Amino acid sequence: MKMQSINAPSVKQPKPGAWTNAKLYGSHFYISGMTAHDLEGNVVGGDSMYEQAKETFRKIRDLAQAAGAQMDDIIELSIYVTDIKEREEVWRARREFFTGDFPCCTLVAIRELAIPALKVEIKAQGYIGASNQ
Repeated sequence: MKMQSINAPSVKQPKPGAWTNAKLYGSHFYISGMTAHDLEGNVVGGDSMYEQAKETFRKIRDLAQAAGAQMDDIIELSIYVTDIKEREEVWRARREFFTGDFPCCTLVAIRELAIPALKVEIKAQGYIGASNQ
């Protein structure tokens, strides 16, 4: 079994030597912390935690699909937010992308992300076909 990088046309690739957005090993997939950047590197959603979370979940969905998975195959999420008081906005966005039995999840408030305009970062891991077993 060989590990492979996963790319999605809608998700900007990092500079070589920085990190990989997603990896697939067998049926296990791992998605690096995603943020609300578009292909040009602009922050999507302005100052809205909800809009940023929606864009971030969209990118996770696109990478999961590129790996051959669906959102309900995600087993675990790690979510980092800059304002814990806005966590309900993240949950609201999450409900738009998951159904049934939601993934395990950790949500942590942090002081800031790599770019001050960012309010949320989410990483995910799962197993292709897990939701159908």
